[in-house]
Amino acid sequence: MHARVSVQDLPTDSPTVVLVHGLGVSSRYMIPTALELAPYCSVYAPDLPGFGKSAHPPNVLDVPQMAEALKSWMDAVGLASAAFIGNSMGCQVIVDLAFRYPERVRSAVLIGPTFDRKARASIWSLLLRVARDGRWEPKSLSPIIVYDYLSAGLIRVIITLRLGLLDRFEEKLPHVAIPTIVMRGQHDAVVPLDWARYVARALPRARLVVIKGASHALNFSAPAKLVREVLPFLRNTSSENRNQESRGRSRE
Repeated sequence: MHARVSVQDLPTDSPTVVLVHGLGVSSRYMIPTALELAPYCSVYAPDLPGFGKSAHPPNVLDVPQMAEALKSWMDAVGLASAAFIGNSMGCQVIVDLAFRYPERVRSAVLIGPTFDRKARASIWSLLLRVARDGRWEPKSLSPIIVYDYLSAGLIRVIITLRLGLLDRFEEKLPHVAIPTIVMRGQHDAVVPLDWARYVARALPRARLVVIKGASHALNFSAPAKLVREVLPFLRNTSSENRNQESRGRSRE
């Protein structure tokens, strides 16, 4: 697995953050958020297997398999736990990871979490939503999407979409008790506001944040707004985690 990693020298108590990309794309469209976070956090942005510069396995991974690959990558690079920020289908991967390995996920920011029940009912309705959202996204995002989709291969992207639609991640939400921000762009045509509210209510420790003027891929189009909102959250949850670990060591 390939990953982009920040290299700034930071205090040892700085949060560690992993950015998880969505369907068909790669960590390239997470770069604007990574650059905004890098002065304050240790940032990792991996390419999931089959996408970006990571190896392309012959079998297409479903959501639990992608979460398992993400855990194995964490083991390989020495990350015991981290905060996670994901966009779109990347949110499903984070939720699955936190559902099965809660000790690995300190906190989460779920940007435009997919897929809602109506999207599963009609693929054409979902594609129409994506087309509507496109008019709110910056034109500079289009070449990245086209390049990443072609690099992954359209067949892999289509199969991954189908597997993502089969993942009932809402059934996992009540069991994911980590601090979470559910984030949605005001103009996100892919994820309805009602669905974002549902996801936030289903999670035991979540709140909904709507970013004005932003769209589905606000990690690319509005990274400064995103980081202004989440940085205090990341710092607080990182501090809470360190305090819990310290108390655990004291009891031992």
